[in-house]
Amino acid sequence: MRKRNRGRILSRTKDQREALLNTLATSLFLHEKIKTTEAKAKELRMSAEKFITRARDNTVSNRRIIAKDLSPKITKKLVEEIAPRYLQRPGGYTRIIKLGPRPSDGALMAIIELVK
Repeated sequence: MRKRNRGRILSRTKDQREALLNTLATSLFLHEKIKTTEAKAKELRMSAEKFITRARDNTVSNRRIIAKDLSPKITKKLVEEIAPRYLQRPGGYTRIIKLGPRPSDGALMAIIELVK
């Protein structure tokens, strides 16, 4: 009986799911806009916003925590370019735009982007 368990499983084991979300977050921070399935976008929103919130407070410990999951290049871009945009914003750094179903398999698609 599942009680109070948060998050989507995405048909993956825990380590595969974490790797997927880290690569999606890397792509999001690199390109600032990506197209993926709706379920992955909703799950990515939670982790990406946590990264940005942590990066807003630019300390060595926060950089190390971010660097555990993201590459050094992306960590630097997140802390020095992306996070300063959101210093006055209390949350809601991402936007999900729902698209239609994918023609091949009918999966619901969405665009997730960083709010300007």
